[in-house]
Amino acid sequence: MNNHRSTSRAIHHSKRKPLRALAAGLLLACGAQAAASVTNPQIGQLLWSEEFNGNSVNTGTWNLQDGNGCQIGLCGYGNAELQTYSPNNASIVNVPFESGTRALAIQARSQTVGSNAFTSARLDTRGKVQVQYGMIEFRIATPNLGTGLWPAAWLLGTSSQGWPRNGEIDVMEMGHKAVERAKGNAPSSNHFVGSNVITWQQAACVPGNESCAASTAWQTKNWVVPSASLANRFVTYRFYWTESEMRFSVVDNGVERNMYDAPLPVNSSALQAPFYLLLNMAVGGNFTDAANPGQVTAPLPGTMYVDYVRVYQLDGKGQVKLGNQTVPEVAGKFGVFTDNTAVNGKLVAGTSSDIFLWNTASTGAGNTAAYEGSNVIAWNYTTPGQWFGGGIQARQARDLSNYRSNGTVKFRIKIPANVGFRIGVGDTYTNQNWVNFPANTTAYGLTRNGQWAQASIPVSNLLGTLVAAQSLSDIFMISSIDGSLPTSAFQFAIDDIVWESGGGGTVTPPPQNNGPTSATQTSSTMLQFRTTTGGWADVHYTVNNGAQQNVRMQLSGSNNTYTAGGLKVGDTVRYWFTYWDAARGFAVDTAQQTYTMQ
Repeated sequence: MNNHRSTSRAIHHSKRKPLRALAAGLLLACGAQAAASVTNPQIGQLLWSEEFNGNSVNTGTWNLQDGNGCQIGLCGYGNAELQTYSPNNASIVNVPFESGTRALAIQARSQTVGSNAFTSARLDTRGKVQVQYGMIEFRIATPNLGTGLWPAAWLLGTSSQGWPRNGEIDVMEMGHKAVERAKGNAPSSNHFVGSNVITWQQAACVPGNESCAASTAWQTKNWVVPSASLANRFVTYRFYWTESEMRFSVVDNGVERNMYDAPLPVNSSALQAPFYLLLNMAVGGNFTDAANPGQVTAPLPGTMYVDYVRVYQLDGKGQVKLGNQTVPEVAGKFGVFTDNTAVNGKLVAGTSSDIFLWNTASTGAGNTAAYEGSNVIAWNYTTPGQWFGGGIQARQARDLSNYRSNGTVKFRIKIPANVGFRIGVGDTYTNQNWVNFPANTTAYGLTRNGQWAQASIPVSNLLGTLVAAQSLSDIFMISSIDGSLPTSAFQFAIDDIVWESGGGGTVTPPPQNNGPTSATQTSSTMLQFRTTTGGWADVHYTVNNGAQQNVRMQLSGSNNTYTAGGLKVGDTVRYWFTYWDAARGFAVDTAQQTYTMQ
């Protein structure tokens, strides 16, 4: 489910009580060092489960998506999908065809919202539940898919790197195009289910695949064709995962069959990192034979049921992390790219960060010597009139909120005086901000004489009003200035990039009346948070004293909004806001308020 787009011991499917997080960052793990095997697995204790036994979706575990992808700059979720996702399409119900079973119901409907002719639901555990190794099991029933429905249970890497560098693991997908189903002689879309793993691979960087996404399903058998239709009956999908191998299977009436003919090797470090879980059912798109609403033949509404999701120990391997795993960097100095500067913490290229050169048509490797130490980012610009750019991206999101107030970003650069450039940062919410260094002009203390010199940018200037210091991914970026492209070839280099907190840590402003904020109930299950403070704003909330949710709100003009879904009558929601006070130059926390759902 990309974003652009054998046998073993059976485990009884009876319900178990789910394990709950006791505190943010709780780690459930087993440390036995037995040799891992996915072909002859020893399944151990249950590490975590979601049984979907409650009255509504647990928003302490699941994020409910709301939109068609345009809200994150990826309309159609990169697959030309035809639906918009709504929290209203996800519920916990009694399964009509299996007495005594309650399950998550994801329903696709023929319902026009904006430019989309269909609605459905998508849930994920990003920032709430992360899994690394073990055996992950989904018990799922899919509807009559016809043409157009695309149910999936899958995982995405928690790395802040973009897709496909963060890795994607598709445990089950259905609704394939007819040309794909023909490989297995499947009589219908209800008789064909597959798996896939997608990573970034240099060998996949070919014209037409600029993302360099490499799919294990490419020209490989990765499916099961059951003898009976999968419509409206439960089967169990398993993903066996160690640091060296992966195996996918489906258990149907007690018989386990492999998706792939042999285990897959773990051929990317991205597949050795924690992943979060996703469940959804798309309508139409590039994966299916429905490119437009008129080609959708699936009977609607159609409901996908998920009885449970469980994570087990596999040969002593496996861990589940609960809560937000991003810990604030301590105040002081944080090294982005430096060898000798004394710092409290740092990124190391190739280990905890990656250096990207974006436009290889204009720029290549340079030979400028380092300013300090033995490492340097040195590039050679060779194509006048074209843009240049690159950056340093952390492999895991970094919380640099302790550097937001009175902090500075210092770096050394050697670049001709007549070349204008800009420096930027970006967060995991896709927000970016840039500051300019015009040609032949002194800016942020940078002496423009073509030799090594140091610039010092206030963190508040670099973050601007949108970038979230608590969730940074692109820690340092450089590019040409639009409208001021270089007119001749040159070499340039960057070194000794360090964030400094400049005051000893987080600055907490005095309590005050923080301006207009509100929470308005928009339906029986949804509560809209709103601020009119201008600039960026975060809302923090809990439901019935559960896990705290922290969300960047959607800014339009001077208004910020965010709608929480999956609520029910009687739920107590405690909430407060953090927003940027431009007049005073720091972030402000509002007082806590309470709302009870009616």
